Amino acid sequence: MQITPLKKPKTRPDNLVERVYQQLKDDIFEFRLLPGDRFSENEVAERVAASRTPVRQALYRLEREGYVQVYFRSGWQVRAFDFNYFEELYDVRIVLESAAVARLASLDLDANPVIVELKTTWQVPDEARERDAGRVSALDERFHCALLEAAGNAEMARLHYEITEKIRIIRRLDFTQTPRIEATYAEHGQILDAILQRRTEQAQRLLKSHIETSKHEVRKITLHRLHVARSEARSA
Repeated sequence: MQITPLKKPKTRPDNLVERVYQQLKDDIFEFRLLPGDRFSENEVAERVAASRTPVRQALYRLEREGYVQVYFRSGWQVRAFDFNYFEELYDVRIVLESAAVARLASLDLDANPVIVELKTTWQVPDEARERDAGRVSALDERFHCALLEAAGNAEMARLHYEITEKIRIIRRLDFTQTPRIEATYAEHGQILDAILQRRTEQAQRLLKSHIETSKHEVRKITLHRLHVARSEARSA
């Protein structure tokens, strides 16, 4: 009996598009692609070892999400910062997170594993605090997303996560400054204390002030700081 040799399974097109999409998004978030950088589909295809078709599909997905824009006949470009747009996203965050805090007031927080997780992360002595900027940025994202998760409204949590992704590059730059890391630990701890003590209005005020401080940092971000951040990311 003749046995047909097994063939190596081909990568599914959908999986390939997803891989290219995630790699390009990581390039933007990790400052390997800066606002204003231009590139062609052929350049991307060569770098990610894929054909132009999945590359184009991934790029159009990123375009719909606002990360890149296409110039017909002259390639693609990472979108420049629109500071007004970022500030509007911060304002929406305030609305969603304040609503989540209000919902938390009616829940059993002692038995809520997400709240327990946040206390373990943020209410710690100075010597136990995380110092790495990238790690603190990820923990900060988790703190704010976790408030929505703990409140139990899946649709609010989904909308909040979409906003979180769009402002991720801004937040990562914010945490390149050591004083912001220290302030974040202090402010998150105060917000948690107010939530746990059912002081809803105080928690909302603290949360709004905390987010607005980050929002004001947006205007301070310059192309120079982006280049510095990319250089640090390359040398890490």
